[in-house]
Amino acid sequence: MNTLSYKTVSANKKTVNKQWVVVDAEGEILGRLSTKIAMIIRGKNKPDFTPNVDCGDNVIVINADKVKLTGNKLSDKVYVRYTGYPGGQRFISPKELLAKHPTRIIEKAVRGMLPKNRLGKALFGNLHVYAGAEHPHAAQNPTAI
Repeated sequence: MNTLSYKTVSANKKTVNKQWVVVDAEGEILGRLSTKIAMIIRGKNKPDFTPNVDCGDNVIVINADKVKLTGNKLSDKVYVRYTGYPGGQRFISPKELLAKHPTRIIEKAVRGMLPKNRLGKALFGNLHVYAGAEHPHAAQNPTAI
């Protein structure tokens, strides 16, 4: 057997095959949905996954306002942010966040599952979340999951 014939294939920006995918969040549990989305955005579901390259697909999430949280998380969970000023710590519950900005709850969950570096910021740009059932990406011919 010729072991020199086996080559490790490493994807790069030119050889990556990026596609568009639509995910319907209606009735889905937030964490379980977010892990699947993060894996698709990262490209870990593909056989030519390369950790240092953006080899994932572009993901469109529709019906983000109809996502579910289990247990008492809707009222008990707290998102914390800081304004940068003394005494500027702000808290918001998922119930309030869904009422004000329904897309941000999925964006926050997926962003936390991506790498915390330049690649993670670039990967987050491949996520498009919409509150309703309509999206403006029909020209890309996305496949439904």
